[in-house]
Amino acid sequence: MGRWRGLALEDVLAAEPAAVSAWLSDADSAPHGGETLAQFLGRVADWLAGLAAEGGRVVAVVEPDVVRACVVCALGAPPSSFWRVDVPPLTVTALSGRDGRWNVRVAGELDGPAAPGTP
Repeated sequence: MGRWRGLALEDVLAAEPAAVSAWLSDADSAPHGGETLAQFLGRVADWLAGLAAEGGRVVAVVEPDVVRACVVCALGAPPSSFWRVDVPPLTVTALSGRDGRWNVRVAGELDGPAAPGTP
């Protein structure tokens, strides 16, 4: 997020509307001085590829943007779809697959201290 880190989007939009517009519409734009969306998606895609090569199961507790990026990468969707994936807090999203082909399952909200179906 670069220099926008910790700021509310509404505040940044009020101060820099053209910069926010560029950031939301161009995956190679980083008016905030941080990582571009394309770079972020590439980093997540590399992480997923590494996980697929290792095999086994991994549980990752991550920020919603990482979940969005995982979904975009798993589906092979265009970078612009990143902004269209809604990830509510405390939800479970599962990726499964093999041979570089991912499936996405949204399991819903956590139920109490553990995920649904766990003791």
